[in-house]
Amino acid sequence: MSDIKPSLLVAKGNINRMGGAERDLIRCLPHLQQWYDVSVATLNPSTKLSKICQENNIKIFSPPEPWSPPNSPFSQIFDGVHKSSRQHWKMCEGLIEAIGNFDYFHIVSGDGYLAIMEMIPKNKTAHLYLHEPHRGYHEDSLHRKLNGKLKRPSMITNIILSKGRKNDRSIVRKFASNTSFFVSGNSSYSAQRSREVYDIECEVLHPCVDQEEYSSEVGNTINPIKQSTQAEYVVTIGTANWAKATMETISMLSGTGISLAHVGGGTNVEKTQLQVHAKNKSVELWIAPRLSSNELAKLMADALAIVSMAHKEPFGLTPIEAFSIGTPAIFVDEGGFRDTIVDGKCGRLIPRDSTREWHAALDQAREPENRKNWSDFGRSRISELKLSPNEQAEKIHQILQS
Repeated sequence: MSDIKPSLLVAKGNINRMGGAERDLIRCLPHLQQWYDVSVATLNPSTKLSKICQENNIKIFSPPEPWSPPNSPFSQIFDGVHKSSRQHWKMCEGLIEAIGNFDYFHIVSGDGYLAIMEMIPKNKTAHLYLHEPHRGYHEDSLHRKLNGKLKRPSMITNIILSKGRKNDRSIVRKFASNTSFFVSGNSSYSAQRSREVYDIECEVLHPCVDQEEYSSEVGNTINPIKQSTQAEYVVTIGTANWAKATMETISMLSGTGISLAHVGGGTNVEKTQLQVHAKNKSVELWIAPRLSSNELAKLMADALAIVSMAHKEPFGLTPIEAFSIGTPAIFVDEGGFRDTIVDGKCGRLIPRDSTREWHAALDQAREPENRKNWSDFGRSRISELKLSPNEQAEKIHQILQS
């Protein structure tokens, strides 16, 4: 029998943003090599991706200059993101010539992914990891200011984005109509949203967590927040915006005496707004600089809890990262958080508007017995849901071979 493995192209538009979807993809890549000769195509690689690919002899296709999605009003009206990304995929050296020779394709959603989906030969086998329907097109989460107010009247936004929305629906539906192309959401919630928006079949493929990367055992790493404060604190992770409910989290902490460590940054204007809001609510706010993996793990390990009040979160890696580290996870009872957190067993799921219940949950997180029990159950939850990078790679392999 031949030892030659079938070839797999893994593609994602912008990997350099290094959010949850990008971290998830990079963790999984080396494990896919058990079954495939893996290559990666991206319009904007990250340093971490380049390092992983070099270590594992994985070829990267990328354009000469990193691509960023255009965001001018003109480009929004005429779907400039799709046009620009299509041009830059064609600029990836050797990609167009090689794309017909790959046996399998694994496409991860995000800016720029629609154009490469259109390039996949129709007689191949492909999987689209559709983390969520495009938020900018199909809901208003990204069209709100930090305080929740709309940036512009919704009617105007709908008109501006009508062409992009139409293209998005058309391309995803056409992809899903091919009997050898498959689509997965990253949670029960995101899969249901994809069914509603696109009227397609959509299964569930959960992201993964590296328990060695997210561990309470971080040696002599110094907790970066301790250089600024010795106060009791909770951690929230995600770029400052309304969808991540950063401002709501500050409001919830008012009156508790608990500080907030915000990881994920934001624009200078948004960070200033957060600081003003925190001062008005008498909540001490620490906005983290860029942290190493060990610094983030140490920050999370020493926290009272990891919290999030995010709106319509498709999955959320933060709960399972909290499980891995052993820190209580206290999250809003919405979206993809319900896939991983079992209320009262490995953390808490709290109604958004019940400040009293949020404060009671924070009190519960102080109890050593709760912390131990939630930590133990959380780690068993990772095993139960098969959330390791190797297990996720095996699930992708099973989808492609189905």
